[in-house]
Amino acid sequence: MKRIITTLVLISGIFSAGKAQDYLTRNGNVSFYSHTALEDIKAQNNEAVSTLNSQTGDIEFKVAVKSFHFAKTAMEDHFNNSDYMNSEKYPKAGFKGKITNLSAVNFSQNGTYKVNVQGDLTMKATTKPVTAQATITVDNGTVSASCVFTVNRLDFDVIGEAFVQKKIAEQIEITVNCKYDKR
Repeated sequence: MKRIITTLVLISGIFSAGKAQDYLTRNGNVSFYSHTALEDIKAQNNEAVSTLNSQTGDIEFKVAVKSFHFAKTAMEDHFNNSDYMNSEKYPKAGFKGKITNLSAVNFSQNGTYKVNVQGDLTMKATTKPVTAQATITVDNGTVSASCVFTVNRLDFDVIGEAFVQKKIAEQIEITVNCKYDKR
């Protein structure tokens, strides 16, 4: 009986230790930027939910499309309508991927680590593979991640109204910054 209890306690401890390696944020920042000669368009979303598993390298982000905020209210309205992100029909966007060089990161030692991330980005009804370089920072047990990459908006069926096509860049710069807590 003692062996069974001891074994169960050890197994329970192993699963708990594995869970402690997962990191979570509910207030990650995802922003995007479009530059053309006619107009710069910027939007921020500080409500991204993200998980990072330090043992497997799995990383995932989810954002509510309506949580992107712009300097001009009209831009926000256009962004959410059917010609752009159609947030009524597609309320969330997300990324699910993996750090491919996870051995480059020591989650128990302070430092800044360059990593490669591969995965699938989903916007509207389209999912496309994305590869990007990112930075993981460990500072006294706190883990942060940052990344900048570009996507072609037409690949994700983000068209826009004909009269504003020249105001929106085809290549959109996306910036991700997250500060994680242990789960």
